Amino acid sequence: MTTLPAIVLAAGEGERLRPLTYRRPKPLLPAGNRPIINHVLDTLVDAGIEEIHLVVGYENTRVQDNVGSTYRDVPIEYVQQDTQLGSGHALLQARDVIDDSFVVVYGDQIVESSLISAVVETHTAEDSPATLAVLEDSRAQEYDGVGIDDGVVTDIAIGPDVPPGYGLNAGVYAFEPDVFEALAPASSDDGTVTIPGAIRTMLERNQKLRAVETDGLWVDANYPWDLLTVASELFDHGVLTETDKEIPESATVHESATIRSPVAIDEDAVVGPGAVLGPNVCLGENATVEANAVVDNSIIDADARVGPNVTLLDSVVGQGAQIGAGTTIAGGPGDVHVGTRVFEDEPLGAVIADRARLSGGGSVAPGTLVGPDVFTETGVSLKGTIDPGQEVVR
Repeated sequence: MTTLPAIVLAAGEGERLRPLTYRRPKPLLPAGNRPIINHVLDTLVDAGIEEIHLVVGYENTRVQDNVGSTYRDVPIEYVQQDTQLGSGHALLQARDVIDDSFVVVYGDQIVESSLISAVVETHTAEDSPATLAVLEDSRAQEYDGVGIDDGVVTDIAIGPDVPPGYGLNAGVYAFEPDVFEALAPASSDDGTVTIPGAIRTMLERNQKLRAVETDGLWVDANYPWDLLTVASELFDHGVLTETDKEIPESATVHESATIRSPVAIDEDAVVGPGAVLGPNVCLGENATVEANAVVDNSIIDADARVGPNVTLLDSVVGQGAQIGAGTTIAGGPGDVHVGTRVFEDEPLGAVIADRARLSGGGSVAPGTLVGPDVFTETGVSLKGTIDPGQEVVR
């Protein structure tokens, strides 16, 4: 099998995923019980990629500390994007490390390895400056749509202005180095440089671009509650290992705990006596669920702790966060405030961001977003958006 070097674009901030991204970039948010970027790199390695260049920017040292200099014996080289000016601008930063055909994927979207393999095989077999992966998917209106005629790209459209019948641009590309020449004029109205803009420029130059039409796993998270959908999709596609198939030797699950599959448990996690987990629950590394807690459709990230007798539904708990004894987060739907927008009746109980501490005995209303490093006194009820570092008292 022919293999190409890969460029992974992992420099973005992910503002719409706040409060989880105040302190860490989107690629490090949990996809189930592991960071998104780990799933992305697994997919590349499984597709036979043997050289990976990672473009980093926002909180770059955290990405580098997580990934390291190698990943599953594949060397990782880092390229810095100092200012986040779009996907095309991020790709341009890697111009000096590429001198032949290469693959591009996003560090915050998860696809099947077979999709990457299909793009590589098509690109190496065809005489084309670019090959795109395209899915038949109703989400094209939310992202970018691609018009195709007999395997040839005819148009690319930016959502929501995507014509009916267009496929979803899956964000997996194979390029020749001359794509860098197309990136220079590929600026959008807001001054960013985008890969879809470069594709449009290439089409305007009458270059023949290939499309690989495929299906299968493709997941992305735009807003905090989407992380719950991502985990569900990973369970459905068998990416996450369920506890009825494997529990890590370092994890501890009390014999009186109840596990309602699917549940994924990472290394060194602890589930206390009488706890009830699932379905659709993910415990990150060293996460703890104490006695008699009930957790359903939730993600508990690394080093987080859910206290005894807690009820936790439809929620995302960030790294190192603590939810004190007897707290009730009853689940969605709820109205969620993201910036100046209000999303009504979203399936979210709450987001408790990194290192937040809820002292216990209180309640959290549906749709609540609790920022990092927030502290609440015992018995406090929370609702709406709590800014980072706030202390909430009765």
